Amino acid sequence: MSAKLYTEDNCEYLNRNPTWHAEDSSWKAGLILKMLKKNSINPNSVAELGCGCGEILNQLQLSMPRNVIFTGNDISNDAIFFAKQKAKDRIEFKVGSFSESTERFDLLLIIDVFEHVDDYLGFLKLYKNKAKFTIFHIPLDISVQAILRNKLMYERKQVGHLHYFIKETAIATLIDSGYEIIDCFYTAATIYLPSKSIKSRLAILPRKLLYYTNQDFAAKLLGGFSLLVLTK
Repeated sequence: MSAKLYTEDNCEYLNRNPTWHAEDSSWKAGLILKMLKKNSINPNSVAELGCGCGEILNQLQLSMPRNVIFTGNDISNDAIFFAKQKAKDRIEFKVGSFSESTERFDLLLIIDVFEHVDDYLGFLKLYKNKAKFTIFHIPLDISVQAILRNKLMYERKQVGHLHYFIKETAIATLIDSGYEIIDCFYTAATIYLPSKSIKSRLAILPRKLLYYTNQDFAAKLLGGFSLLVLTK
């Protein structure tokens, strides 16, 4: 991982993203719950790698049974500082990773993480056996529109994406790293979350119309979508 972006004293990532994307966390937690319900999975222990400010786990604990234990890890001291303000009896947050830990979880969450990691294949293989199930949320940055608008460089500079995917390469990456795909579906932040710019708001209607007609084509032509993947 390009660790300096997240760990240096004057954290560059925090300067560029002061909320640590907490405003999207309730929506992402809802997607995770939808995936678990769809596949009848009821974990007793949930860990999130790269938990950021911890809001996804905070939202999950509000909706999951009271016996479920949550653990969040992040390499950023700044992120964990914010996350620890949300710590409760059932939630703890730690700086660092648990790559050397022998602890195993029922469910591991890797939400918008491995596109930031230099050696993303090595990273995925390292965490393959940390949980019975793993849920990934993967931005699908590559689209015709993104290439024409040179948007990949914006994602690289603003949020630190080093690798870019479409649905097929994202799934192939997980399979090549030893994961078995159980289920997956597109997620559409650009449709369901508040738009941050006038251009984005203008694009909602055509993106929504195309998405409900042909999801694969919409993702590859217009972009603005991610993929939620359940693996074991």
